[in-house]
Amino acid sequence: MNRQALGMHLVLLLVAGLLGVKLLLAHDAGPAPASESASPWGADYFPNTLLTDQDGRQVRFFDDLVKGKVVVINFIFTSCSDSCPLETARLRQVQNLLGDRVGRDVFFYSISIDPLSDTPEVLGAYARRFKVGPGWRFLTGDFAEITELRRKLGLFIEGVDNGRSRDHNLSLIVGNQQTGRWMKASPFENPWILADQLGNSLQNWKQPSLADSYVNAPEIRPPSTGEELFRTRCASCHSLGPQDGQGIGMRSIGPDLIGVTEQRDPAWLSRWIREPDRLLAEQDPIALALFQRYERIPMPNLRLDEPSVQAIIAFLHEETARQRTSMAQVQ
Repeated sequence: MNRQALGMHLVLLLVAGLLGVKLLLAHDAGPAPASESASPWGADYFPNTLLTDQDGRQVRFFDDLVKGKVVVINFIFTSCSDSCPLETARLRQVQNLLGDRVGRDVFFYSISIDPLSDTPEVLGAYARRFKVGPGWRFLTGDFAEITELRRKLGLFIEGVDNGRSRDHNLSLIVGNQQTGRWMKASPFENPWILADQLGNSLQNWKQPSLADSYVNAPEIRPPSTGEELFRTRCASCHSLGPQDGQGIGMRSIGPDLIGVTEQRDPAWLSRWIREPDRLLAEQDPIALALFQRYERIPMPNLRLDEPSVQAIIAFLHEETARQRTSMAQVQ
């Protein structure tokens, strides 16, 4: 693939459009503004919200976290049992791809929308459960000020984020404050694409992103419905055999799923995918064993209907057979 700046820019924009990444604020890549006032997204725009990280250190949102940096920002709460674990697991994949550039060239921030419950100690335990690396801060603060920050970042939806339930906007925001280039991205984004946006496009291609770029992802076959569901809903936490590049060493979050359709009773597997929270509440022994084995991170309820569950199971069965045939041919 042509890795020159113009070619890479066109490729990333094309892929971002195909994957539904919504541009929030975009400017042509070029020299950084001569001063903060040259960009409208500086100290006059961003609240300088006081926050506390998982280690008890107080920081200001603009001055300490985003000023002059390339950043990833999302909003979570640690008692969330569905979307937040998926977001955290996906970002951990991206962190693994970027390696030691996280904390040096790129900074990750997860801010709690439930600050009364999510104390620094709770956030620290959450970060340890997901085995996040350096350069990723989990933050809490005043509820009203965090809500205002979400509004400023375009990550607050009226009628959803201020409803009675804990439903909240799932978008990430990524950007380079110095150049004024900001984008919204799906939390289910392909990790290679998101890593390359952070490591290359938002850095103005000053250096290669990483050895394991998204260009090294497996060749894409026309996906079935089951594969599409697996890639967007399951691959944040589960790998699928040695040929599956989506895993990126994520087996510590959830088990590898090659052969799972042969290892588990079909009716149990179907229910586990559809309503894992209920199985845990019922003290199902297999569900409890998995919960204990994988850092007590609960399998999220993805709100899938039965046809979707069966499509995923069919894909898992077919992929197991495909990989075994492929390995046999190699041997």
